[in-house]
Amino acid sequence: MTAATSIEPVPVAAPPGRWPAFNDVRVITRRNIKRILRTPQLVVSASLQPVLFVVMFRYIFGGVIHPAGMSYADYLLPGIFVESMLFGATTAVALATDLRSGIVDRFRSLPIARSAVLIGRTLADATRNVIAVAVLVAAGTLVGFRFNNGAIAALGALALVMAIGFVFCWVSATIGLTVKDPETAQITGLLATIPLIFASSAFVPPGSMPGWLQAFANNQPVSVVVNAVRALTQGGPVFHWFWLSAAWCAGILLVFVPLAVRRYRQV
Repeated sequence: MTAATSIEPVPVAAPPGRWPAFNDVRVITRRNIKRILRTPQLVVSASLQPVLFVVMFRYIFGGVIHPAGMSYADYLLPGIFVESMLFGATTAVALATDLRSGIVDRFRSLPIARSAVLIGRTLADATRNVIAVAVLVAAGTLVGFRFNNGAIAALGALALVMAIGFVFCWVSATIGLTVKDPETAQITGLLATIPLIFASSAFVPPGSMPGWLQAFANNQPVSVVVNAVRALTQGGPVFHWFWLSAAWCAGILLVFVPLAVRRYRQV
């Protein structure tokens, strides 16, 4: 089999319409969603990893960690929601794989908006996150987690979780387009997200950390979003954390969307 025949077929660009760029994004998003559905093992593995975290932290550390005002299950799950979005942002590996296989070169030869490839990729990955979140809600319910602040607040919490997942897909896209190698992209993505996840309020209260680490843990984006999700699900200063989360999400997008588009034009 030749290299040309081993490359997955690329959909033809959508016919011009009133909003041609929107049509381009729709076509690319649909292509990527179909590709994800054809490899269900990726969806399963992405869903099982956070469930494993739920079980480990709930039953290994839950006996020694006692957050004020709530059970550890209620404290833990908002952190796991956000953690699963960061670890599930595999856009870097997908784009690096497309670069290696020549798919990106074929996209660049089509008369489509350059940004459509990246928007379609990140939207498809964000859509996959819906499955992971649904699995986590079910797993959390089994270990004692409850939405204790009403249905509307619960929907707001899940929307914020999906938003941070979409945001970090752009961070991941920038990494993938920069390193251009799937294995390196995976390692680099983990190195970028692990400090943010574990040096945060996701799993333990930052007050238990050394003083020099607390300043970082209390003010970095993962902690801010986790605190907002926790306030929405359990009650607390919702508006304070929500608007800080919105500011962080907007700021990250303002930095990494142009960076990703620039890197795409350079590869």
